[in-house]
Amino acid sequence: MSAHSHTHSDLTKNQSLVMDALSSSEGPLSAYTILDQLRDNGMRAPLQVYRALDKLVEYGLVHRLESLNAFVACRHPNCDSNKTIIFMICEACDKVNEITDAALAKNINKIAASEKFALNKSTVELRGLCPACQTD
Repeated sequence: MSAHSHTHSDLTKNQSLVMDALSSSEGPLSAYTILDQLRDNGMRAPLQVYRALDKLVEYGLVHRLESLNAFVACRHPNCDSNKTIIFMICEACDKVNEITDAALAKNINKIAASEKFALNKSTVELRGLCPACQTD
């Protein structure tokens, strides 16, 4: 089953609310920011948000940015969450650019194999300044 066989209509009410919050956000959101945004929609408990996020990550619709402890909606409709994903995180404006790079993915797989490491997925996070913030 591919990661994106889940459509928006398959999601529970809470999952849809969380997905919408992330989709409409410019940058990554922490679970608590999402909770704050959704209080008026009846979401009160952090656990509700975390449960929804866990499922959305599992479905490949949302990615977790480890270094920020925050979440972003997947920008690639056919993103396979098992592939290597590269996030470029601007430290000035918080914008996140999500890209995949076949050559890097191949190298990471090669490194893992050489260590006899069974790789499930890999995420690379690059922190710096986006082109817009370099010119400011």
